[in-house]
Parts: sequence; structure tokens; C-alpha cells
Amino acid sequence: MKLPAPRHTSEFSLEKSLSERRSVRKYQPGDLKIEEVSQLLWAAQGKSSDNYRTAPSAGALYPVEIYMVCGQVEGLETGVYHYRPDEHEIVKLLDGDHRKELASASVNQPWISEASIDLVVVGVFGRMSAQYGSRGVKYVYMEIGHITENVCLQATALNLGSIVIGAFFEDQVNKILQLPTIEQPVAIVPVGRKQPY
Repeated sequence: MKLPAPRHTSEFSLEKSLSERRSVRKYQPGDLKIEEVSQLLWAAQGKSSDNYRTAPSAGALYPVEIYMVCGQVEGLETGVYHYRPDEHEIVKLLDGDHRKELASASVNQPWISEASIDLVVVGVFGRMSAQYGSRGVKYVYMEIGHITENVCLQATALNLGSIVIGAFFEDQVNKILQLPTIEQPVAIVPVGRKQPY
């Protein structure tokens, strides 16, 4: 499914996003708009106006894949989707709402099942180590740090809440998402509408 074109400017400054970004663990029930999902995925790893990506990658090898566990998005069926940055599109891989399973695999962190979507950020370490050897592992983790921060800053600019999760059982997440054996989940980023304080 082709996503709406992302915007490249807004009146919400980077400085404001940096100032207001917080880890959010309480979400309101309700749908995200497909335009918000498009913007979040573009911020994570989409193409910029000069055909580069929004997050830097050593050697432009792009050893990271992004999956979206979708629970509540306007006009989008629940399921697991794979983001394809070159086409700015998502491809549905699995049917059904897998947020509760993902929360269970993440030592029962309830905000994973309560967020509208969960982005699962996955490393394909062989893509980097083929060129950089053991040092390539560090580069994958660095790239995932760039990507997850981009998502959190974009979520803030959209008045959404997010948090980066690292506590989960990789083998269980692999099974839920049915990931290829060469892919390893490194971070989960729940995103949803913030509960008012």
C-alpha cells in the first residue's frame, strides 16, 4: 500500500521537539491517521528530498528493517506490515492484532498493547559485517539509535507519545513477526495519542 506523501516542513521546530520529547507510557484508545503513520515511517528511514535517507547509514548499506504492528490506524486493517522506504509503502505480512502478544514477549509491558502502533526495528547484521567485519555490529546499533530518535522526535511534533523499548525476548518477537532468520529485533517503539495528565 502506497503511503501518503510525507511533508518536509512544518511550523513545529526541531528545537521544540527536542525540548518536549518525553517517554510516554500511557495512551488514549483511538486511531492514528494514515498521514501520521506515513510521517513516522518516513522520519524513521524514508527518503529525503535529495534521495538520501532520513537516518545516516555507514557505507549507505542500510542494515535496518522496520515492521509495524498495527492495532488502531484509520482505514488500515490490523496486522503486521513491512515498511519499504524506496517506494514509501507498507506491505502487509500478517493479519490480526498482535500487540498483546508483543507486549507479552516484552516482559508484559502494557503500553505496547495500548499504543495504536508498535514499530519493531530490526537489524540485519550481515549486511554491515560483510563490509566492516565485527565493527559493523556497532554501526547497526548506531543506525538504530538514529532511527528510533527520529521516530520519537517526529511523534512529538505530531503531538503523539512514544517510547523506545529494549526489554523483550528476541526469539518470541521473531516468532510473532515471523522474521527471516537473518533479522534480529533490537528495539520496539510504541506510538499513540498521549493520555492527558
